[in-house]
Amino acid sequence: MSIFSALFGCGKKAVQYPTDTITTRDGQQVTFHFYAHASLAIEMGDKWIYVDPVMAHADYSRLKKADIILVTHHHSDHFDAVAVDELSTRTTEILCDRTSAEAFEMNCHTMRPGSVANPIEGLKVEAVAAYNTSEGHTKFHPKEREDCGYILTIGGTRIYIAGDTEPTKEMKALKEIDVAFLPVNQPYTMTVEQAVEAVKAIRPTLFYPYHYGQVEQKTDLEALKAQLEGVTEVRIFPME
Repeated sequence: MSIFSALFGCGKKAVQYPTDTITTRDGQQVTFHFYAHASLAIEMGDKWIYVDPVMAHADYSRLKKADIILVTHHHSDHFDAVAVDELSTRTTEILCDRTSAEAFEMNCHTMRPGSVANPIEGLKVEAVAAYNTSEGHTKFHPKEREDCGYILTIGGTRIYIAGDTEPTKEMKALKEIDVAFLPVNQPYTMTVEQAVEAVKAIRPTLFYPYHYGQVEQKTDLEALKAQLEGVTEVRIFPME
């Protein structure tokens, strides 16, 4: 495992964010950049993929421009048009759920559960349904709105970024997931127990809890890690 700081900014004060690097099945190096809450970036070679960029979570004006931007759904802690604009160039490809697509006047790849896209060479993106299942919580992320999580296949490695969801039949049916980012905060996404259930169902080799903090009820990350000992490797990075 490699952990280091990302330093960017031409003539500006350096911005530091935690990172982690993995090796894909075909030997590529892929680096995850952790900002806050649900905001991430994936660096694959000279390409940069941003997931749910929000200005409150990072200073995107000092970061690399995006080749790909993924938006899981339209809630303000996931979709920020200012951040998308800051990261975009004329060649940036935007993939988003159908509700968020309305903000782009459809000038994007509209993804619905089951959609598949190949926006750049070496990257396959599959959309997975993301929604709440617990009684009293379905109003947060209703199934019929068709919010998305995404599976990214890079160098033969399948990386699942779940978005805002609880364990669903679609999630539990996923196969050959190498890396999983699962949301763990209440009342909006998963409890610790639900995250354990989800990990045991999809059996990723590597699990990163994300989308925690920023709510009154704190997530017991150490308990989560302890309950998954012997099931998968859990790597925890600050995302609050």
